[in-house]
Amino acid sequence: MPTSAHPLLSSIASPADLRLLSREQLKTLADELRAYLLTSVSQTGGHLSSNLGTVELTVALHYVFNTPNDRLVWDVGHQTYPHKILTGRRDRMDSLRQLGGLSGFPQRTESEFDSFGTAHSSTSISAALGMALAAKIKGEERHSVAIIGDGAMTAGMAFEALNNAGVADCNLLVILNDNDMSISPPVGALNRYLAQLMSGQFYAAAKNAGKQVLKVAPPLFELAKRFEEHAKGMVVPATLFEKFGFNYVGPIDGHDLESLIPTLENVKHLKGPQFLHVVTKKGNGYKLAEADPVAYHGPSKFDPSIGIQKASTPAKTTFTQVFGQWLCDMAAKDERLVGITPAMREGSGLVEFEQRFPSRYFDVGIAEQHAVTFAAGLACEGLKPVVAIYSTFLQRAYDQLIHDVALQNLPVVFALDRAGLVGADGATHAGAYDIAFLHCIPNMSIACPADENECRQLLTSAFEQNHPVAVRYPRGAGAGVAVDPSLQALPFGKAQIRLHSNAPATSHQKIAILAFGTLLQPALTVGEKLDCTVVNMRWAKPLDTDMLQQIAGSHDLLVTIEEGCIMGGAGSAVNEALQAAGLTKPVLNLGLPDVFIEHGDHAQLLALQGLDAAGIEASIHAFRAKSKA
Repeated sequence: MPTSAHPLLSSIASPADLRLLSREQLKTLADELRAYLLTSVSQTGGHLSSNLGTVELTVALHYVFNTPNDRLVWDVGHQTYPHKILTGRRDRMDSLRQLGGLSGFPQRTESEFDSFGTAHSSTSISAALGMALAAKIKGEERHSVAIIGDGAMTAGMAFEALNNAGVADCNLLVILNDNDMSISPPVGALNRYLAQLMSGQFYAAAKNAGKQVLKVAPPLFELAKRFEEHAKGMVVPATLFEKFGFNYVGPIDGHDLESLIPTLENVKHLKGPQFLHVVTKKGNGYKLAEADPVAYHGPSKFDPSIGIQKASTPAKTTFTQVFGQWLCDMAAKDERLVGITPAMREGSGLVEFEQRFPSRYFDVGIAEQHAVTFAAGLACEGLKPVVAIYSTFLQRAYDQLIHDVALQNLPVVFALDRAGLVGADGATHAGAYDIAFLHCIPNMSIACPADENECRQLLTSAFEQNHPVAVRYPRGAGAGVAVDPSLQALPFGKAQIRLHSNAPATSHQKIAILAFGTLLQPALTVGEKLDCTVVNMRWAKPLDTDMLQQIAGSHDLLVTIEEGCIMGGAGSAVNEALQAAGLTKPVLNLGLPDVFIEHGDHAQLLALQGLDAAGIEASIHAFRAKSKA
């Protein structure tokens, strides 16, 4: 991108350069940064609305605080593109979310300015508090700032951290980036003045002095407290955060640098935990994103001059869409069905369900633990809850899954979206571990559909059971298999032979590939080329042990394939089953290795892990060569 279009921004190699600018120059810098951001994201794809909303806040934070010595912890972190641009990564933005390129989230290994790696919600206050208290223990003068959104504040972890931080004696600032409320008239010039006043030393000193004087007269002290709360309540939403022990300031306009900077400077010099309420607008500065922030939340490449355009050819049906349609159809058939999402209505395909069955739809906010136990409570009363949740987010509710659902053997269906690798979102969002952490839990079952139609059928199979079942399916589209609109179930715990080997039993070279999930497609390609038997396993738990023993008895080599971690995964379950049956047979387990796999194109990442057809074939050849040596 030519520097001439962004002369001021081009002069900023680090926040140290930013702090050399005059206050008057910052508005121009913010305008250039927003323009650069829009052009950049339109060329790479990525999160847009949230980043357009944090431009001024990012500029103000790096201007007021001495980063990286002062720590900034961005909750979730998908709003950190302006932060990346201002911290020496501007010229690498064209590599965003691509293999070997910049992450879409903060990463400690990427920059010293990324003080904490984030991507999952509601971790910032806990981490920033740890950093603030570490500085105190080490005798270091620095500030720790947590920037958290209003959505992330719905999670219990955020309130656990607030409860702990409110009694801590350290330099902690929590900034609530509130992009859900409108900037109404009270959040204007008067409120700017009041926010600066409330954040200033005089107000703090006067408040504390007054409290000390009035403590000798408890009735007057209580009256003064109530008056203060009432007075502040006229200009702020609530005094909740002061009840937690924070000094609350705001709300202020998060796009107004003339409000942000003086308030941050004032708050910076106050002692103890501080809470600043900042109101921003998703998509700010780009009219199309302002009008539809959801559509521009994480767009693919687009032309900023015309915005996102509908594709000229119909897109393939995604697994998420298959689930969403199944949920509506099953809800129409069975009034016991209840749909639950932890704040992922659009991402999990529940938009139509909410419209058609509002009384049976529950968005519990970013509260995965609550979502699972809430589902358990519904199931106790004879309802059939379906929890639509990303595989990587279910990790947050593991205790609840075991203790509240599985232990009581409750019929909860877990629709695990984003199972396997997720491409551009990288390691933080990869659903690599669900088979491993689910298959060791008693009463749990795990279905692994190979295509779109099987996904619908196995969801029905799961719903029909009287115990907890997880159905795992990947992000995006599958093989393009047509979906039967009926609600026909597949047999519980039964596999399917998709391809028979013609190799004679006496050849000692008869191979069977046991495929779990969508890797059935490359397995079939390899099977046809190498004359292998290919089994569509469908269930990681229970395994079809009858089929497994039959295959093991008639083949010389078994190959298991899964888009999940090898350690403790479906292949491991096969190994355990063979051992339990007293069958000794060479087994090659293919899947995701014992490393975190970073962002990149999904197909490219699969190929790098040897999970495309060429990679599977190569692994089989290498294993057989090693066995012969």
